[in-house]
Order: sequence, then structure tokens, then C-alpha cells
Amino acid sequence: MSPRGFSLSQLDAVAWLEALPAESLDLVITDPPYESLEKHRAVGTTTRLKKSKASSNEWFDIFPNSRFPELFAAVYRALKPNTHFYLFCDQETMFVAKPIAEQVGFKFWKPLVWDKQKIGMGYHYRARYEFILFFEKGKRRLHDLGVADVISEPRVFNGYPTEKPVPVSEVLVRQSTDEGALVADPFAGSSSTGVAALRQGRMFSGNDLSTVAIETSRGRLLAEGGVEQAVCTSENDAAEPQLLLAL
Repeated sequence: MSPRGFSLSQLDAVAWLEALPAESLDLVITDPPYESLEKHRAVGTTTRLKKSKASSNEWFDIFPNSRFPELFAAVYRALKPNTHFYLFCDQETMFVAKPIAEQVGFKFWKPLVWDKQKIGMGYHYRARYEFILFFEKGKRRLHDLGVADVISEPRVFNGYPTEKPVPVSEVLVRQSTDEGALVADPFAGSSSTGVAALRQGRMFSGNDLSTVAIETSRGRLLAEGGVEQAVCTSENDAAEPQLLLAL
């Protein structure tokens, strides 16, 4: 597979999406740092946020549920017609996010289940799974209608906080895009989605507020043979982010 392009920006997720050309993305896969992480940490049911700072950790700022309307509207605007949007979330956030995404125009198909194969932290029935909400803008057929709605893949241990396994995102990329498509993640973290996109012959545009996330992402994507494109990388940069549409 020939190298594919990628771009990285360090902006507020909504501001980044709003600066992109309308109807320019082929797929969005993302996992915002939800409010529910704060709740779980407060009662000791997660170890994912270990170091306290202004919020509960030094890795990322919590994205409040109150910003979901502007986030989902920005995702909808940036996606091309007849595309998909996948949102990783827990069982609590799912009930908040679904109706808001529908209000901005997305069709909700169903929650996919990521089976982590081993139980994690918890209190009432310890968690072994996470949801991936499956939304559609317009109408697009999945590539393989035989793929189950449960994706079984071990969780990532000792990785970037809340890091998702690349094979999980690879399923979503294969199902919802063609080779050469542009996949985006406004909360990229360590860019597992980006790695999945490059491995499947797609391009990737990622964004994250964390400097550590950007540095980690760049290293991973370059190691995959990706070719970085110059874009706006911070809120202090006057230039707008430029999408990589073709090499």
C-alpha cells in the first residue's frame, strides 16, 4: 500500500470542524472526553484519569454535554452527503448524545458494541464493553452487510489514556469508506483512527488540544508510512486548517 497523507491540528474541536470546508469529510470517528468520566472517577470506577489538575487529569479537558449541539452540528456540516459518523461513548452518554445528533439531522441506526473481552473497573456489573453510536447523513450502504454489531477486540493496556484498538476503527473505516477517502477525528488522542485509516489506504485529518496527543499521533502516523501535510496547528496560528483532499 502506498503512503497516505495525514494532517494534525491543535484546536478546539468545534472550532476546527467549523473551519473546515463544508461537505469535505468522508467519515468521522471520534471519542470525546465525556462528562461521565468525571462521575466515574469520583466514585472510583475508572482508572483512566489518574492525575489531577484543573479538571480530573492532565491529559485532556472534559468536553461538556452542553456543547454536544454545536459539536454534532459542526460534524454534520463538515461531512459529505451520504456518509457515516461513529461516536464512541458509554451507556450514560449514549442517552444524551443520540437525540441531539438526531436533532441536527443525523439518522441513528443503532449502537454497536465494542467487546473488550475482559472486565474493567465498575461497581454494579463490571464493564466489559463500550458503545459506538452509528449515525448516517443521507444514505450510504455498508460495504459488508454480514458484519456483526459486536466487535470483539482486547482493550489497550498501558497506552495513551482511553486509547482505542486500531482493529476496531479498521472495521468502521472499511465498512463506511472507499480507498482514498478522508477520515477525520476532532478528538484524535493518539490517533488510533488515523492509523486505521492509513492502513486501509485512506487519508486522515486529526485534531486534539493536547500537545502530548499531537506529538504521539505524529510519531505513530509517520511510523505507518504517512506523509504529513502542513496545516494550522494551534489557535495562535492565523491560517485556517487545510484539508488534505488528494496526494
